[in-house]
Amino acid sequence: MKEELLGRSKTLIAGRWQGKQENLFGKLWGGLPKEEKYRLGDQLTRASQFLTANIAEGYGRFHYLDSSKFFSNARGSTYEVLDHLITASDEGLIDSKVLEQVRKLLESAIKLNNGYTKYLKTRAKSAS
Repeated sequence: MKEELLGRSKTLIAGRWQGKQENLFGKLWGGLPKEEKYRLGDQLTRASQFLTANIAEGYGRFHYLDSSKFFSNARGSTYEVLDHLITASDEGLIDSKVLEQVRKLLESAIKLNNGYTKYLKTRAKSAS
């Protein structure tokens, strides 16, 4: 039962991000000037890929604290994506409505990630 819950948590965190990432980034890329598609666009793409890659790698680890470190990295990547988007909005490169859509998605992913990380740390304490 707990393993099923863990799998669902991982799927929710990654799925909420990946499921909407293409649609939202499609809106973003369409409005960026050509030079920014390669600068800001590349940074956003890499940060979002690191986010889900860290979730996958953390989920594949055998030890709770080891897993927790990768989920912490994913959390950092989530905030990096948000920071790039805020910068883009401040510079008038993306619409504020798109920023708010993505912000809500990222905040949801952060909450799920925080809950899962807390679970991993609790399990690590009880296992030792």
